[in-house]
Amino acid sequence: MKRREITRADPPGDGALGDSRSRVLAVLQAARAPLGVTDVAAQVGLHANTTRFHLEALVRQQLVERAVEERDVPGRPRALYTATADSARAGRRSYRLLAEILVGYLATHTKQPAQAALDAGEVWGRFLTQRPAPFRRVDAAAATGQLVDALDDIGFAPEPVTAGRKRQILLHHCPFREAAEENREVVCSVHLGLMRGMLGELDAPIEAERLDPFVEPNLCVTGLSTRRGAADAVRVS
Repeated sequence: MKRREITRADPPGDGALGDSRSRVLAVLQAARAPLGVTDVAAQVGLHANTTRFHLEALVRQQLVERAVEERDVPGRPRALYTATADSARAGRRSYRLLAEILVGYLATHTKQPAQAALDAGEVWGRFLTQRPAPFRRVDAAAATGQLVDALDDIGFAPEPVTAGRKRQILLHHCPFREAAEENREVVCSVHLGLMRGMLGELDAPIEAERLDPFVEPNLCVTGLSTRRGAADAVRVS
């Protein structure tokens, strides 16, 4: 199918990309063919209008190219979007270098880097979570919802799902992917620790049992299980 090119306009901006826009860009970078607005929206979990707003901003930044689909049948042609070669350098903030320095130091200067990263993540997970009111119990569904909201704020693009009798959270975007690719043991342990700390602070009847990183190029999977000894433990289904 041939595409008629549309001239790009406006120079790229010099600001860092936000989490939602970075996720939109990541979808295009991983795609093997140009995508339409609805295709991208379905993958990032945003409304089509919001997705279009981010796509057009990326076009203005010259990180994405927009073209019009040429159709052989009647109907309005779609706008199709493709990540540019320059987009590989987009959205990098100064904290990436800091993260890589800290991850590298932890990996080489501690005897058990994965455990140290897990402990650090758990401490911060508790810090980032609002403890429920006294005598108020949080069930599995509510705890999962709060965990998903927190992960979404961080930029993981989480999706809660049920697989068989187990509850899972699919993580469609890693906000520290570059560092994770260099040292998966440390970075992924921090992420697992964050989730354990959040659920622990909520005194939830479930816990983050494991994190399977990069089961697909843009997918990590967190497995949740019933917490042993939970006073209000419920079946995870």
